[in-house]
Amino acid sequence: MLAADSDDSNFSTMNTSLARLHFAGGYQPYDSKDWRSIIPAFLVAICLVGFAGNLCVISILLHGAWRGKSSMINSLILNLSLADLFLLLFSAPLRAAAYSKGVWDMGWFVCKSSDWFTHTCMAAKSLTIVVVAKACFMYASNPAKQMNINNCTIWTVLVVIWATACLLPLPEWFFSTIRHHEGVEMCIMDVPALAQEFTSMFGKLYPLLVFCLPLLFAGMYFWKAYCQYQCRGTKTPNLRNQIRSRRLTMMLLSVTITSAIMWLPEWIAWLWVWHLKTGSPVPPQGFIAVSQVLMFSISSANPFIFLAMSEEFKGFKDFWKWLTSKKPLPDPNLQGTPASNSQVISENVQSQEPLPSVPDKEKPGSSPSGEEKTDKEIPILPDVEQFWHERDIAPTEQDNDPIPWEHGSEAAGCSK
Repeated sequence: MLAADSDDSNFSTMNTSLARLHFAGGYQPYDSKDWRSIIPAFLVAICLVGFAGNLCVISILLHGAWRGKSSMINSLILNLSLADLFLLLFSAPLRAAAYSKGVWDMGWFVCKSSDWFTHTCMAAKSLTIVVVAKACFMYASNPAKQMNINNCTIWTVLVVIWATACLLPLPEWFFSTIRHHEGVEMCIMDVPALAQEFTSMFGKLYPLLVFCLPLLFAGMYFWKAYCQYQCRGTKTPNLRNQIRSRRLTMMLLSVTITSAIMWLPEWIAWLWVWHLKTGSPVPPQGFIAVSQVLMFSISSANPFIFLAMSEEFKGFKDFWKWLTSKKPLPDPNLQGTPASNSQVISENVQSQEPLPSVPDKEKPGSSPSGEEKTDKEIPILPDVEQFWHERDIAPTEQDNDPIPWEHGSEAAGCSK
């Protein structure tokens, strides 16, 4: 207990002296052991759930592409899922390891590349959302034009997205490094005095280029697509494409809104840390940790939105309903006999010749025309007809007698 208390006091003293350092790579010298265990547990759970969801989305989209159903929108959704998968495989586990330790022991390369790789994937997702919003507007305007985009154009768009995403966060690569302070190895942003103005400008422009402007353009394209639906209404010659385009727009709009809401705390923490001035309050460690957990949670939320709202994953939804239902699969051997019997009966009914019709004058009680049509439409089997014929020929007095037992006894007395 004394050792634990001394460790906590050492971390508290270190945090007081290093409060204004700009840490990188997810490293934070927490003074509470609860934070060093809770945050990694959340990140591990996010990684497991998000990995399963994104793997399902990627496998379904690749299977559709193999069957020749590739399109610009499907390729962009695949790009989003790949970026989420990269974050959950490489970035989130390193953040969990950095949070759980009080010192940085993952090396120089991981320190320099951790923040750069994380923001590269997030920037690629943000730019992809803009392009997919424009593709959605194109599909709403002219579905045939969207379908005619060739694979070369799709690959060019994806390469441009990732190249731009790699270039935007490069200052984080340049200024992240390992430093020793008070005998502890840390991963921090070490900005020289000559680059202070540049990093200050970078701290303002980067959120604008990666978060604000992409969200603004995506909202504009989604609004244009919505206006297309309102103008057309239900008078479009191809109503199926119109309904499909509307569902696609709602799905992509849901992904955009979810990403914006869950990513916003991270940008608040970013601006707070990058523009921390002397005498201003330091951002709480809990707020920084929760904002990064929410950022990684986007990678787990997106695949479930795709699986729940897209028609491309209808087979997965049917499989999931069957998997979660308690009903067993029907046995084909049990279903074979009734089906064959019903087929034989239907063939026998069809093979029977219709009975000769009796004129209306010869019938003792002619039925209305509606009943005659019903009798002609429903065929009568020979055995059933014979049964009712015998019933009609048999005397009905005995059947209509309300007290048959008394007549029976009288008949017996007379015979005596």
